[in-house]
Amino acid sequence: MPHARRAEGRSADETREAIEAFLKSARQPAVLEPGEELLELLDDNFALEIRGSRLTLQAWDRTRNWTRRVVGIHEAAAARLELIVERFARREGRMFLLDLSRRSGAEMGRRSGKLVFRERFRLFLRRQFPEWNLAEISAEANLEQSLSPAFPRAFLRHGQHGWAAIACPPDADAAAVVSFGLIWLSYLRGRERRVTIEGLALYTPAGRERAAALRLLCLDQDAVRCGLFTYSAEDDVAMVDAHDYGNLETRLEPCRRPAPNVAEPWQEIVSLPGVERIPKQDGRVSLRVRGIEFGELSDGQLVFGLEERRPARDYHRAEIERLVEELDRVRSPRAADREHPLYRQYPEAWLESQARRQIETLDAGVWTDPLYGQVPAFAGGERGILDLLGVERSGRLVVIELKASADLHLPLQALDYWIRVKWHLDRGEFSANGYFPGRMLRPEPPRLLLVSPSLEFHPTTETLLSYFSPEIEVERVGVGVDWRDRLQVMFRLRGAERPE
Repeated sequence: MPHARRAEGRSADETREAIEAFLKSARQPAVLEPGEELLELLDDNFALEIRGSRLTLQAWDRTRNWTRRVVGIHEAAAARLELIVERFARREGRMFLLDLSRRSGAEMGRRSGKLVFRERFRLFLRRQFPEWNLAEISAEANLEQSLSPAFPRAFLRHGQHGWAAIACPPDADAAAVVSFGLIWLSYLRGRERRVTIEGLALYTPAGRERAAALRLLCLDQDAVRCGLFTYSAEDDVAMVDAHDYGNLETRLEPCRRPAPNVAEPWQEIVSLPGVERIPKQDGRVSLRVRGIEFGELSDGQLVFGLEERRPARDYHRAEIERLVEELDRVRSPRAADREHPLYRQYPEAWLESQARRQIETLDAGVWTDPLYGQVPAFAGGERGILDLLGVERSGRLVVIELKASADLHLPLQALDYWIRVKWHLDRGEFSANGYFPGRMLRPEPPRLLLVSPSLEFHPTTETLLSYFSPEIEVERVGVGVDWRDRLQVMFRLRGAERPE
């Protein structure tokens, strides 16, 4: 439908026909009034009626019931119909019919949702900071500062004192609000030189505050004062104490070493060029080629395949050999086709493969064996980061986080893992469950090693690390761009140090 401006003198019948034609053509119609939440239109939740000479649009759901007189059509497009409506006291306003199945309609719907939540956030702040001036509130992107439009942020001021504030929408990552909040706090402190930014207020949906609370407990209390609030669907706001969330939902499974002869029936496969044997904590052995797992050994049995696993039989040996040869060819650092899906897939797994083989390059004080992957197992879905857990020759644990591309959330996601490792260490559970046999583990907090290509550390990394508790010893290791071929350390930085 081409763009069309308001037609003068259009009758109520003609306006109704235009609206009905739009709704009929829309695969996912919705109505949007500025300042209100989007309301999707189904077959039984709206009515379009002519009463005398007036055209009325009514729409409803479980909590809302709108009735607006439609005066005319201001603008029409394929994904949007802008209506002129009459509200109270004969005041004209705008209402939009959208087709959410079309890109521009969906984008307008998303933007409206962000603006609606921004106004809810404004209400939260008015309640919690009634005597403070809300100097700024925004739901716009700030690419230069890496601030997401999904998390509305605010600046509160009272004389020469200020607070930064940020909120997590109901459908967003409640833990990520801490990363964006610290970036916003740092930005305000740099911008508002004449104001003392005392702290950071964070708002999360009620029931989803635990991850943010655990992160806040690991921040430097001298560097940042934080207030954590939760809000309900009814906009009830409550302040919570992060210390109430000290107990973790984490479990450490017992470690079983694989049987010495587990690979014996498949020795010719295990011995093929490029094949890596990685013991798992449950006694199985992972077979990989530069990080991509193609098989798994358990009790002398082999299952194989990339997408679907099948039990291997003798007549599968040639097929498995061809699979390994293909992986070794396309997964080579000198591969001719670097756009091949298998070359590009799972870069963190490839980096893990290199780290396992050259762990002493990354840290000469770490034992080469054992190195555990994903211990303890991390609940909550794909993190985009791979973890190794090792031990220094002195007996101190080392958490190694691997990321092959820039990720704003790397420092705090690594902190999540460090928290869990320290939890089990404090309770003596690693030795009790068979980890690091023959090693005497020291009780002091683990070291945290962040490993990434040197040019792939996100620009906000130093900002986030500057707020970590001094108890958390962090070191960043930047490796060269040719890390797929060999690991070469380009820099080592402690804490929030910046490269020269």
